[in-house]
Amino acid sequence: MVFTDRIDAGRRLAARLRHLRGQDLVVVGLPRGGVPVAAEVARALDAPLDVIVVRKLGAPFQPELGMGAIGQDGVRIINEEIVRLVDASADDLAVVEARERAELERRQRRYRGDRARVPLARRTVIVVDDGIATGSTARAACQVARAQGAAQVVLAVPVAPPGWTAGLEGEADELICLETPAGFAAIGQWYADFSQTSDEQVAACLRQAGGPAPAPGAGTSPNGDPAVDEEVEIQAGPVRLAGRLTVPESPRGFVMFAHGSGSSRHSPRNRFVATVLNQAGLGTLLFDLLTKQEEADRANVFDIELLARRLVDTTIWLRDRPEMRGLRVGYFGASTGAAAALWAAAEPDAGITAVVSRGGRPDLATARLPQVTAPTLLIVGGWDEVVLELNQQAQSQLRCENRLAVVPDATHLFEEPGALETVAGLAREWFIDHLAPVSHP
Repeated sequence: MVFTDRIDAGRRLAARLRHLRGQDLVVVGLPRGGVPVAAEVARALDAPLDVIVVRKLGAPFQPELGMGAIGQDGVRIINEEIVRLVDASADDLAVVEARERAELERRQRRYRGDRARVPLARRTVIVVDDGIATGSTARAACQVARAQGAAQVVLAVPVAPPGWTAGLEGEADELICLETPAGFAAIGQWYADFSQTSDEQVAACLRQAGGPAPAPGAGTSPNGDPAVDEEVEIQAGPVRLAGRLTVPESPRGFVMFAHGSGSSRHSPRNRFVATVLNQAGLGTLLFDLLTKQEEADRANVFDIELLARRLVDTTIWLRDRPEMRGLRVGYFGASTGAAAALWAAAEPDAGITAVVSRGGRPDLATARLPQVTAPTLLIVGGWDEVVLELNQQAQSQLRCENRLAVVPDATHLFEEPGALETVAGLAREWFIDHLAPVSHP
């Protein structure tokens, strides 16, 4: 594998694009997978982030095979060779195009909401995707940027097949790709984590990059940015762990994230939830529970006692930070991380005020559940039947204030439209209710 995930790819791509810093830049991502990559590039280059929505025209009986692509402003690209190969008629093409045009319009509204486009006229536009396969969507995006008046177009991707520039030279002024591996078959094979990016995550990237207005009572600086947003190194027992600390001005409380097996502090789902909490005035800490060397041993991933100990050590580290100022702390755990959060919450030294579990495995902390005193919210997808049953059994063993929230028509990863937003909203209300500052007479 070449890249850990899209966040890793974005940061490495940003390093390659440093020569553009200082120009009048706009970074545009291709939804959905290209947007998390583009968000990291925009952050590193201190540039605004937007999207260019394009849609592949999939062959009628082979939708993964692109007959071309369409984009905003009437851009339309047809690959006549593929059309002949799949023997698609003009009517077949028209049906696919009408369907994709409607989806294109829907996504534009979904991603931007009421926000206007970032103007591209007379600016250098960096078009970013998570990779290139056939190049149709990248070509369409570059043409959209030209149609909107871009002075210069740079097409930048982490990975593409050898010879990927053929047919693209005239579309962009500069073509940049980090890796062109032999044996390229699909973009996803060059990522360790290529999980699907949701509409909610795309919208969250745009909101965060655009400095949205804070929620009522939220604490942000005058320009809408967090007071602190930095990578940190945490001393947890004998090891040092990497994390991301985000603190609004005048925070209402802190939430620490415990990710599940196979995930990390870069989890797009946890990052989305963290953004929603930040907008509500809550500080967040996303961090890796294990070092890279420890993750190589799968036994560590399921050593709940070890993960809980790391969580408690990190909680102690966090309380020593000046930003804490005696604020209350909650845990947000996903999958096995939820078991670690509940185990750690049962420790008297942790002093945890609230716990939220997303698609969690509280059954892995069965021995400690009766000792948990922090109010606990268990969130499970309605279609995640096995995990739902495990949560119902665990709930019967909790002696603290607790609630089981079932998100209808959602599976384990909450990838369905609106599901992750529901999770984030439930978590936000739970933490706001239980992390409110203590009033002293």
